[in-house]
Amino acid sequence: MESGGRPSTGQVIFLVTSSALTAILYSVYRQKSKVAHSLKGAKKVNLDQDLKNILREAPGKCVPYAVIEGVVRSVKETLNSQFVDNYKGVIQRLTLQEHKMVWNRTTHLWNDYEKIIHQRTNTTAFDLVPHGDSGGVAVRVMKPMDAAEISLETVYEKFHPSIQSFTDVIGHYISGERPKGIQETEEMLKIGATLTGVGELVLDNSLIKLQPPKQGMQYYLSSLSFEALLQKQESRVKLWKILTVIFGFATCAMLFFILRKQYQHRREKQRLRQMQEEFRQTRERRVREMNLEGGEGVETIKNACVICLSNIKSCVFLECGHVCSCDECYQALPEPKKCPICRQDITRVVPLYNS
Repeated sequence: MESGGRPSTGQVIFLVTSSALTAILYSVYRQKSKVAHSLKGAKKVNLDQDLKNILREAPGKCVPYAVIEGVVRSVKETLNSQFVDNYKGVIQRLTLQEHKMVWNRTTHLWNDYEKIIHQRTNTTAFDLVPHGDSGGVAVRVMKPMDAAEISLETVYEKFHPSIQSFTDVIGHYISGERPKGIQETEEMLKIGATLTGVGELVLDNSLIKLQPPKQGMQYYLSSLSFEALLQKQESRVKLWKILTVIFGFATCAMLFFILRKQYQHRREKQRLRQMQEEFRQTRERRVREMNLEGGEGVETIKNACVICLSNIKSCVFLECGHVCSCDECYQALPEPKKCPICRQDITRVVPLYNS
């Protein structure tokens, strides 16, 4: 706390930063809580012959947010794995990721750095069908790559280390970057995998579609069961809530500290004003008394100690330069000693000799 009761620059920066972080975390928490709440309220439907009847009776032949579980089945063609024989799927993602070490000039340490240098995703149309069913009711999955969570299985992963000469090693140390190698990964959503789809169910003529929902609700294609998916989202909500509470508590604690210091400073100023007023009244009363006794007392009261009003001033306070106290009252001042007039710290005292 700076002089005058004002908070320091560091305290202001901490308060503003923690307040901004609390607001951001609370906003994320509200968003995650809304997503979890809407997921909890999604309508569970079964993938059977009654599904079309349910959609026909629904307003607009649509269930705005529904949960359905089924097995992945391709519509026409399938995608073959580039690295694993006889592995077929409907979504294929090929990724090349660069791994290297980067020198941090601040911490003077080598840090791992990863960067995707190439990624390609191939998709083909697929349906969700009941377990052990080869025909009948099927739900066409639309825009699967728009899903907030889509479960792909890693079918191939290989790391290709960098081959470096001695000259390359010297150059890498000079540049601050040391390549480690390239990681090649293939991920697929294979045929026959069980998926939990959460989205909008629509009956379009005789075709049932699962598509991204409206009104800001999340679209899911997850290998987890609905209960596990819901528990995962609620755990995320709990984490953001804890972070919001921690930063909110830090903000309130700093605000309370600043307000308490300002309150103490205001009380101190009021106490000083009261002491000055009492001193003025006492001085005037003693002047009147001395006037009745004679002119010699007037000069005595002018040189009286401002604390005891009895002894003669005998101390010069530095660095403020005030002459206002006797030596006995100076010794009685509490630590750290401050000038009773201006409240500055007393660094040293020079004795005053009256002639």
